[in-house]
Amino acid sequence: MIIDAWGQHPTLRHAQDPMFDSLRRWTKTPAPTEDLPVSTTVALMDQAGVDKMLISAWEAPRNSMISNAEVEGFVAEAPDRFVGVGSVDISKPMEAVREVRRCVQDRGFKAIRVLPWLWEVPPTDRRFYPVFTACVEEGVPFCTQIGHTGPLMPSEVGRPLYLDQVALDFPELVIVGGHIGYPWTEEAVAVATKHENVHIDTSAYTAGRYPPELVRFMKGHGAAKVLFGTNYPMMPPAQALKGLDKLELAEDKQALFLGGNAQRVFGL
Repeated sequence: MIIDAWGQHPTLRHAQDPMFDSLRRWTKTPAPTEDLPVSTTVALMDQAGVDKMLISAWEAPRNSMISNAEVEGFVAEAPDRFVGVGSVDISKPMEAVREVRRCVQDRGFKAIRVLPWLWEVPPTDRRFYPVFTACVEEGVPFCTQIGHTGPLMPSEVGRPLYLDQVALDFPELVIVGGHIGYPWTEEAVAVATKHENVHIDTSAYTAGRYPPELVRFMKGHGAAKVLFGTNYPMMPPAQALKGLDKLELAEDKQALFLGGNAQRVFGL
């Protein structure tokens, strides 16, 4: 089984946002002018043999780029293929806590994701802590981005080392840091090694471009700690899997990486 731990089925307002212009330079694709059908996303998953994709809402300051309600609707169109991941507005702590509960209890979402670079504060900011508490109480992972940002926003808030303090304060919180933490991947590996509940996902990078320190981790004591991800639609699943054979992972460790770890971490 292959599970994509980090995807988005975008709304048009998300896909057209100017902050993604820098990504479009890399992918050499224009901003879309029409909504992406769910059937297109599912077809691209089929093409790559991806069984399930965790698709996330995007809450930014004063801007719901992909709402939790929209994610719920996308999941309803492909319930066997999509898994919902909620997001919240951390500037309204009590409402954020209530929304975490709604996402899990009413919508059946399996995780919550908030991106520090969208808010321009690290995950140690006090506004994150009610969200962490709610995630622990609801028994779902907190997902976030680690490493530099593709959009032209500050990268420093994505230093993996910030998660060390979060994990110390919330040892019961399951954390998944996406985008491998580059250029601080060794830092990400160190934090994931130190803390039982900290994991890394490989979204936004093709398998052939994983840093050597991450591959060593996957082959060794981190076999249960790394999850496959794409960052779709920026990177289609087939592209994200390019170079997988070159990693020379043992069969059991490749199975954990591609799906087993995500299955366990998200309770799928």
